[in-house]
Amino acid sequence: MISVVIPAHNEEKYIGKCLSAVKSAAKYVPDSVEMIVVANRCTDKTAAIAERFGAHVLNNEDKCIAAVRNTGVRAARGEIVVTIDADSLMTKYSLAEIKGNLESGVYVGGGTNPKFDRMSLGIAASTLYVAVNLIPVMFKNGGYLSGAMFWFRKSDFDAIGGFDETLVSLEDMEFAKRLKAHGKLSGRKYGTLKKSYVLTSARKFDEFGDWYLIKNRSLTKRIFTGRDRQAADEFYYDVR
Repeated sequence: MISVVIPAHNEEKYIGKCLSAVKSAAKYVPDSVEMIVVANRCTDKTAAIAERFGAHVLNNEDKCIAAVRNTGVRAARGEIVVTIDADSLMTKYSLAEIKGNLESGVYVGGGTNPKFDRMSLGIAASTLYVAVNLIPVMFKNGGYLSGAMFWFRKSDFDAIGGFDETLVSLEDMEFAKRLKAHGKLSGRKYGTLKKSYVLTSARKFDEFGDWYLIKNRSLTKRIFTGRDRQAADEFYYDVR
């Protein structure tokens, strides 16, 4: 079995599309695929829509994305686990490529490269600004590690203790660092899907403006610390 875990906070606009993409990708693997949606502080129809699509819905009230992710992964029945955000779409061969990578014994897991569903000069400039400012963090964490959609074996997730719940942001980068280090112990490497990618919404830019990250550089840098609760609430947890 392959388990796909999807954290969701008031995602009624996106969750159906996300689950439809998972179902399409499931057609290209012989395994059964379970979909787990972790409804985090939802006040809309996210849970009801997810259930209509056949997902197993869990509730979580934490203001901590690491805790939300951990809730879903720990409930997963599959040995192969994939995590993807509710506003993102995996491409149709994603699960097949992930299964092939993990069963090859070469990879401990990895991530995926994202593409925005729309682009503008402001989004391009903001993406470059974020990338430049994350370089010191990346070097601290062992170099570039892709994210967007994580894939790994549940046994390796358990071995490294899951996502760090002391972090309110950048938990994905920190998880990737530890997964990579864990893989080295058994001669496996951290990888990035080569054929598949994630199409993610530009809804943060829709909400805040395409130039917001550059205009509010102090907030952006505070988010990069991973531990600034006020900044994380303003940008992630208290929207929608």
